Amino acid sequence: MAVPHHLFDEARRLACGCCILLAFVAVSSCKSGPTLEQQERLVQENKLVLDQVTVRAVVNVWGEPPYYRSKFTQFFVMPDFSMIPSSRVAAGEIPKGWDAQVHAGEGVYLAYPDRGWLLVFHDDRLVYKEELKAEGMRTLINTWAYEDRFKTRLDGATAP
Repeated sequence: MAVPHHLFDEARRLACGCCILLAFVAVSSCKSGPTLEQQERLVQENKLVLDQVTVRAVVNVWGEPPYYRSKFTQFFVMPDFSMIPSSRVAAGEIPKGWDAQVHAGEGVYLAYPDRGWLLVFHDDRLVYKEELKAEGMRTLINTWAYEDRFKTRLDGATAP
């Protein structure tokens, strides 16, 4: 039994459409973020855009942070793909709207008390920002100091 030619034409058009869609997705995913100068402008304007700003841009504009932390972090991945470090959620709680996705990796925390910002980076991209009042910033800094009291030399060691 022969298959009608119009079905082959329809299948070919559908395949072509899928290829074009895949090519578009591939090209758009390769698009890089803003240049360093554009990122610095965003920071100067206090527009801390998630996934658009790097550590370097922030440090270039605001200077070295008074408080810094780099540690393995578990992140709650939200439906909009933003990420919330587990350390910013009360123990035993989950963020409102979370849908069970998690990600883990090295988190870089920069605290700027004079500006009232806690910024968290993962893979050199801003993934979390939180505006903290003086009391919240003091609590965070005291928590980091408390954690530092219990660090050992092995905590900073790297595997051979």
